[in-house]
Amino acid sequence: MRSENTPFRGGPLDGRVLPILLGPTGHPPKWYEVPVPAHDGRPPMLYAYRREPAGHTRRLGLQRGWVYAYAPEGRERRELKWPWSKPAVRPGGRPEESPGAEPNG
Repeated sequence: MRSENTPFRGGPLDGRVLPILLGPTGHPPKWYEVPVPAHDGRPPMLYAYRREPAGHTRRLGLQRGWVYAYAPEGRERRELKWPWSKPAVRPGGRPEESPGAEPNG
């Protein structure tokens, strides 16, 4: 497998450059998570880093590579939204309506 030396910005890995395995498309993963084991009775931690473009060249605007930026809020959880899925239920008990939808009056 191929790897690429990728710099990290922010968080506990700030300034470090680690070899990251590339996927089948030649890009590193969108998220990089670093598990930290528990010591002295503290709970285990999970540091999350989001992949961002490292910059662009002046002349042609080509991307110069990737950098991982620290995400203190953690990894974003996404929910798949298929056209045939049921709408999510709000805490009040009514389903959420999509913006611009006409009420069934």
